[in-house]
Amino acid sequence: MARLAGSSKLLRAMNESAALELLLEPGNLTRADLRKLTALSTPTISEVLRRLTEAGLVDVVGHASGRPGPNAEVYAANPDAAYAVAISVRDVGTSGTPSVVAALCDLTGTVRARFEARVDFLGADPVAVVSDVAGRLCVQADVEAGLIRHVQLGVPGSYDPRTDTIRLVDVPGFDRPGLRSAIAAELGTDVGVDNDVNLAAVAERRRGAGQDAENFALLWIGQDGLGLAIDINGTLLRGTRGGAGEIGYVPLYSPDSPHRKLDLQDLFGGAAIMDLARDNGVGGDTPAEVAAAAAAGGVEEFVHTLADRIVVGLAAVTAILDPYLVVLAGPIAQAGGDTLLGAVNDAFRRAAPLESSFAVTAIDDDAVLVGALDAGLAAVREALITAIRDS
Repeated sequence: MARLAGSSKLLRAMNESAALELLLEPGNLTRADLRKLTALSTPTISEVLRRLTEAGLVDVVGHASGRPGPNAEVYAANPDAAYAVAISVRDVGTSGTPSVVAALCDLTGTVRARFEARVDFLGADPVAVVSDVAGRLCVQADVEAGLIRHVQLGVPGSYDPRTDTIRLVDVPGFDRPGLRSAIAAELGTDVGVDNDVNLAAVAERRRGAGQDAENFALLWIGQDGLGLAIDINGTLLRGTRGGAGEIGYVPLYSPDSPHRKLDLQDLFGGAAIMDLARDNGVGGDTPAEVAAAAAAGGVEEFVHTLADRIVVGLAAVTAILDPYLVVLAGPIAQAGGDTLLGAVNDAFRRAAPLESSFAVTAIDDDAVLVGALDAGLAAVREALITAIRDS
């Protein structure tokens, strides 16, 4: 009898979590809709909706008319049941861009608050900075801090979960061991940390060029740094210490000439792009401005040389991973657009016998922030569904 009771409890939790998932995506469903989608009986669906409504996770949002009999109640997830916060921390270098970009979304994914700011990390405690940013978002959105169920950090580095340490990061203070745990303790909620390029790939998978790809690699060409994200059937390859995709460190120098140490960053990173611009008479204060000016002005020598350099990195990516698709992303790829994409396609065909398809990112917003919101919201929803199953 105990086993039957346990099985009944588990089955009830599974039914509730399945219904909640459907109401989160796409939502606005009647009992009849849920019955059709879940193949559950009418009494079971009614009980599931009662429990979810009492838990504050689901609301009646209207009534469906035009059907025989009484108008059916329409249900949807309660957007205010929980919230996610996304914070993108940048190593701004010489780009002059805001060093922190943050947003807060509700359970349906609607962004309720967003802002960007410059932060002097040399004189600031990262824990205090993240706490202040989260607090500012709550005030802006008029949301109680206790309803924040997950904070997702995007960082220009690699997070090693085994040691709770962000590695290969140049933002002062962010390489402190235990930082994620300290932030979680300060905020009193779950905190996730991921590489910024990985989060850009999350956005690309959910709403960009990677939506229909079996797998893809995302090459990030930033104002200051390079990165690679590897998506395999919707799962990101992070590596043992979180360092998978740190392509900027790939060496190019010959072992016979150790004094000539070069890597991909030296070939088509931000500083290299500015040097190339000076050699070709292309104006612009940042690498993105330079790339945009060259693409718009038809400076073929600059565009073709940059494409040749990018293909050195792409040849390594395709030789090792053989991805279905490579997405060119980041400020430089966005600025170069289809002009740079066409040049990369031509250069790749000339340079290697390998094959791959290339596309420019389809995310016209801040891809890292959007991906952090997507990842944070997924974590919140998973936590709610797990709580239902475990209750």
